[in-house]
Amino acid sequence: MKTIINSQITLSRPLEGPLAPYIALFAAWSGVQGYSSYSLYRQVLLASDFSRWLRQKGVTAQDVSSAHREQYLRHRARRVRIARGDAAGLQHFMVFLRREGVNATDEAPPETPTPVEQCVRKFECYLREERALAPSTVVNYVPFIRDFLTQQFADRRVRLGDLCASDVVGFVQRRAPQLHIKRAKLMTSALRSFLKYARYRGEVALDLAAAVPAVACWSMPSIPRAIAAVQVRQLLASIDRRTAIGRRDYAILLLLARLGLRSSEVAFVELDDFDWNTGTLSVRGKSGQRNEFPLPLEVGKAIAAYLRNGRPLSTSRRVFLRAKAPIRGFRGASGVGSVVRHALQRARIDAPTYGAHQFRHGLATEMLRQGASLGEIGDVLGHRHPQTTKIYTKVDLEALRTLALPWPGGVQ
Repeated sequence: MKTIINSQITLSRPLEGPLAPYIALFAAWSGVQGYSSYSLYRQVLLASDFSRWLRQKGVTAQDVSSAHREQYLRHRARRVRIARGDAAGLQHFMVFLRREGVNATDEAPPETPTPVEQCVRKFECYLREERALAPSTVVNYVPFIRDFLTQQFADRRVRLGDLCASDVVGFVQRRAPQLHIKRAKLMTSALRSFLKYARYRGEVALDLAAAVPAVACWSMPSIPRAIAAVQVRQLLASIDRRTAIGRRDYAILLLLARLGLRSSEVAFVELDDFDWNTGTLSVRGKSGQRNEFPLPLEVGKAIAAYLRNGRPLSTSRRVFLRAKAPIRGFRGASGVGSVVRHALQRARIDAPTYGAHQFRHGLATEMLRQGASLGEIGDVLGHRHPQTTKIYTKVDLEALRTLALPWPGGVQ
């Protein structure tokens, strides 16, 4: 007896078991996420067989857990050859069940956090909600603070008032030699931020933030690795805008190259961030503040082309979506970085790096060569401090050569 799930899926056996009532809903839910007909069929087939197996084991829908999923996959492997993607497909079904509240018992009971973890989570919440720092900054700060508190208190109660300057200095002296210089500077920034937070909360009376040693390094030690303007033109010309993916990638690359956005800013831009009447784009920067950018005609046309004839149907408000199922926005900056890397490799361009940040450096370098001031460059890039922009004074080598004095005794 055949069972028709929908117009795409027909099973050779009837639906049975505790999860049978949810399989048609699962098929509909998965169908809007961009899976191919074959992938959708495999997922529904697995869900149906899994439900039948649960009935044989006497497991109710409310008691289904990840342990049952693992047992079923081992059982299935003894009967048939497991196809690539079967485990992920069944996990997708488990996610759907949790989303529908069918098997809430599958969620592991929350562990009681240690005193150190409780303190770390409060600090993390402060950074996110009161300081409105970028998620990447929070993610980088928190591990250093967890290490610092663990070294000071281990599993004991955290008494920040017991800290002294020697604790702070000793931690930095032990950890800094183990880190790259940029990570060491990030560690000291995190430590200062935490100690200021502790004093703000009244848990520390002394200004311990002032005791954090500075990491010695040369100011602006290296020249920013910027992609050349001719390479940007070559890369853009290589994108096949006849395809949906090509239109997406072209729009992403233009945002990087023409506006100098960070990869995380491009990944998280949403449909509501565009004001098409005024031709502006609002972007949430690293500090959490909104920056408005005028939208060049070339960029606006590329984004509109993607939205009209390339962006998959989705309830997501993100502008740029994955091309493969499940259809959703990029998880983070790495998605945009992947677009850049593959585009450069396809075009066989020998760029300074395969990363997205070189477009930001490239825009600043080109503006400097065309006579823009450091203040203007800083405004475009959204720099909060003028010192951040000063590194670009090292890139205009042609202008610096005109200032060079002739070598005494050299060729006349």
